[in-house]
Parts: sequence; C-alpha cells; structure tokens
Amino acid sequence: MHRSFTVAALFALAGCAHSSLVLLPDEDGGHGAVAVLSPDGTGQETVVGEANSRAMLGKGKPTIRPLGAKGLNPREAALIGSLPPPAKSFTLYFVEGTTDMTATSAPRIEEIRTEIAGRPGADVQVTGHTDTVGSGDDNDVLSQKRAEEIMNLLAERGFDRSIMSAVGRGERELQVETEDNVDSPVNRRVEVIVR
Repeated sequence: MHRSFTVAALFALAGCAHSSLVLLPDEDGGHGAVAVLSPDGTGQETVVGEANSRAMLGKGKPTIRPLGAKGLNPREAALIGSLPPPAKSFTLYFVEGTTDMTATSAPRIEEIRTEIAGRPGADVQVTGHTDTVGSGDDNDVLSQKRAEEIMNLLAERGFDRSIMSAVGRGERELQVETEDNVDSPVNRRVEVIVR
C-alpha cells in the first residue's frame, strides 16, 4: 500500500515577535491539516488546512493567508531545499513459483542501482510478495527468497548490505485481492523503496 505524508513545517525564529506555520503539499499534491491551539490557554483551536498557506502565530487567533507569489522566504526555501528527496518506489515482477524476475522487470535493477547511487546515505527496503497459489507457509518462504535475491543483485553491484533490509510478506499484502490458489502476476512482486 502506498502512503503519502503531508509536509508541514513550523518555522519559529528566535527573537522574533511572531512565528509562522507553513502548510505545503506532499509529493502527490495532497495535504493534511494542522490544528493550532490558541496561546491564551482557552483551548480554542484554529485548523490550518489549505495547502500553500501560512498561519501567523502570535498572541491572538492565528491569521491564515495563501503564500502568494513570493512563496517561501529565503530561510524557509533553504530549509525545504535541504530535505532529502522523497522516497522512490520500484516494483519488480516474478515468474510463478520462482525467484526469477520477468523479462520486463530485469532492466529495472539498473534504475534502482542509479537511484541508490544518487543518494548519499541511502536506505533500501526490499519487500517480497507472492500470489495465493500454494500454502501460506510456502509463500512466506518464497517471498523472503525473492526479496533476498534482489538484495543480492544490488550487493553484487557494489552496495553495502548494511543499507538494505529484506523481508517477505507472502500473500498477506496482495496488490489485487484474489481468492486462494489464484495465479496473479501482479501479486508476484518485490517492492523496492529507496530513501
């Protein structure tokens, strides 16, 4: 399951009379909301729920305004610019009952290698999955072997195993829900997340 997280940044500048909260969209263009409690101790809250908005925080109720044409101030832009890039996900598919990638998935290993190499301090999560053909126990073993196979391929390309983790989820997290013992190519996969 793909989840996206909202980027909300609080910028409190020491020595300033006011602080502000900036709500930015996430990498998918969505956003959440942030509840700001009033500083007077009444428990009154203001919800900041509009992407690309700034809430001025001070003594009274926060004032919420769109960022406008100027956008972020230079300090905020520098802070956002220093964040690591969002995680990137890759999906590789497998031949039924094996740890052999499909012909269309094999070239994606080079894409994964390039992504890892371009990230100082990369962290790589490799998760194996199966369809529902076979027993649950056998699918747990097969999904783990698929994840380890991909981790081994990446290690052969020069990446330290300490930056990678491999786990098998068997048939517990199906991409497409099916009945038991259904051959499903989209469920026979390994998901690689590079952070």
